[in-house]
Amino acid sequence: MPDRTQELVAFVRTVEAASFSGAARTLGATPSAISKRIARVESRLGARLFHRSTRSLALTQEGAAYYDRVAPLLRALDEAADVVHAPATAQGSLKITAPASLGRALMHPITGDFMPRNRGLRLDIGLTDRHVELIREGFDVALRAGDIADSDLNSRLLARLPMALAASPAYLAARGVPDDVTALRRHDHVRYVVGGRPYPVRFADGSVFTPEGVLDTDSSMAMRIAALNGVGIVYMLRLAIQEDLDAGRLSLVLPGHALPTVPVYALHAFGRHTPARARLFIDFVAAQLSAFGV
Repeated sequence: MPDRTQELVAFVRTVEAASFSGAARTLGATPSAISKRIARVESRLGARLFHRSTRSLALTQEGAAYYDRVAPLLRALDEAADVVHAPATAQGSLKITAPASLGRALMHPITGDFMPRNRGLRLDIGLTDRHVELIREGFDVALRAGDIADSDLNSRLLARLPMALAASPAYLAARGVPDDVTALRRHDHVRYVVGGRPYPVRFADGSVFTPEGVLDTDSSMAMRIAALNGVGIVYMLRLAIQEDLDAGRLSLVLPGHALPTVPVYALHAFGRHTPARARLFIDFVAAQLSAFGV
């Protein structure tokens, strides 16, 4: 009798990879073998799970319903195996969401160090400043910058990262370098907008003000580009612009005024026994952020 667990794993990995070839790479099999395993599942169920064409593969309504039932079962099996064996390398798949600026800083070590050391792991990384619904949208781990609201999710503080006020040398040459907070208020600002509200500039002494903005955006990547193009002063995570500061493309503004740090958390809903793939990834990110933290 064929191993039904292998067939179900083939089905789930095909959904996650959106192709037989992608699932085959993850499982160390051939696309033909994956296709045959799924065909056996369809035969046993008496239902077609995928719409197949030469260019695309999409779940049928029955396939989507079956995936919703099967995927959590396989995840539970993975977690159970992790508890017993505590592997040193990650296996399976992990879907991650992170703020764009944080993700940009982490992508090089993730792809250059973490993934080569964990060849059996498939990552799906979404970079967005929007706070996703972790469980509803199917994410395993969320990296979040800033204080987090009370939730049923498990959280781990990874680091506290410094903020920075910065602008391009060209902007500062044209508009002047502010020497105090009063002068800072008079400058053009590129503001980060969260939930329709601009994020205020905060100082370590507790003082705070909301600048007038010449450009508002909900994207930290857009803020960086605007600053590089001389649009105005930005207030954002220092690690997001550290390369620009080192290269002289951006300059710190009011460097003598201390700014607060921002906590960075990892959130997940795995419960008490975090599977190795999530634990190893979170440990890796924490180690990377320690170089930027204070």
